[in-house]
Amino acid sequence: MRLRIVHETTHTYAGEVVVSFNEARVTPLTTPHQTALDSRLEVSPQAATTRYWDYWGTHVTAFDLHVRHRELVTTATSLVETDRRPDRHAHEPLSWADLRADALVDELAEFLAPTRRTTAPPGGFAQEVRELAAGADPREAAHRVCSWVHEQVKYVPGATGVHATAQESWERRSGVCQDLAHLALAGLRELGVPCRYASGYLHPAREPETGVEVAGESHAWIEFFDGAWTGWDPTNDTAVGDRHVVVARARDYSDVSPLQGVYSGPPSTVRARVLVTRTA
Repeated sequence: MRLRIVHETTHTYAGEVVVSFNEARVTPLTTPHQTALDSRLEVSPQAATTRYWDYWGTHVTAFDLHVRHRELVTTATSLVETDRRPDRHAHEPLSWADLRADALVDELAEFLAPTRRTTAPPGGFAQEVRELAAGADPREAAHRVCSWVHEQVKYVPGATGVHATAQESWERRSGVCQDLAHLALAGLRELGVPCRYASGYLHPAREPETGVEVAGESHAWIEFFDGAWTGWDPTNDTAVGDRHVVVARARDYSDVSPLQGVYSGPPSTVRARVLVTRTA
């Protein structure tokens, strides 16, 4: 599937901003499962940009603004080809003993340790996860935990903010894709399954029509390691497929925020929209 993605973010300030320093993580990756054919970021007011790869392997575009402005608009446009047919990347899952081998634990330690956002909620969450995994190999355990999170937490746009933790969304039993991903990570890390947060985009139609532009969405899912990195979408309780376009992978949302930085000026409001077109 070939997808064209336009991601526009508008920051409107209550007054003039004097200076700002920004990092954008909106460039899709090229992986064995997808190829970024073209990608560019436009900034208004116009600014010089610098590109680099961060510690987690995310493509970052950095830019500074030293002119007074009341609005900042970033528009990321990408053309990506995906191919995630399961038969192309089949592998045998590791056993629990394999996952607990010292060498593997050392190599993937950063994806095993809980973060502030992915610490297991207190109460019965951890015990329930362990009971769900009983008798399952790591791959099946991961699927069970993701399905359970999907069943327990209702997808409600606006239910939480970008700073929410797994505990907060669990207490509400509602959240957005970011929250369901954090809860799935909390459960899998509790079991000792290495896992990471993935951010990107999702075409909303199960069978996208070629040439039709639709309102898409920024999206989040997880990847767990069972001998290879395997993508799963807790929000939709499904394997990651050709409608998913990955931009970044790391420990949690804090590592992959699409646009972050600092500025000198008054408070702002943020509007974002994503448009997706299947071109082939």
